[in-house]
Amino acid sequence: MKSYRQELWFEVKGRRGLINITHEVEQALTASGVQEGLVLVNAMHITASVFINDDESGLHNDFEVWLEKLAPEKPYSQYQHNGSEDNADAHIKRTIMGREVVVAITGGKLDFGPWEQIFYGEFDGNRRKRVLIKIIGE
Repeated sequence: MKSYRQELWFEVKGRRGLINITHEVEQALTASGVQEGLVLVNAMHITASVFINDDESGLHNDFEVWLEKLAPEKPYSQYQHNGSEDNADAHIKRTIMGREVVVAITGGKLDFGPWEQIFYGEFDGNRRKRVLIKIIGE
């Protein structure tokens, strides 16, 4: 069995953002040489997320609006966590959107359903953060 590890680094300008990282994961898969197995993609920071969904701008906006209703950024004083930091909402948004995804690898390709893409979700930006890609298989 082969094992391959790669990190992706991001610095989203502004508080929040979504980045389609499917192409980068596909490049890592090619570099790994794995034909059959699994790929794990996970955010290595507790205010960022990795998730699978459709790459459609209206849906991205819907996520932003929905998350802001569930865990509004302001007022900062509504969260006990916010003392020296102001990112309690980002921690909650990450929990809602998830830490990682696992995708099957079949025939050297990501085995997706229709329209599925992998996204990095940033909820407390303006600093460097990383995503881990771990591929195992044969």
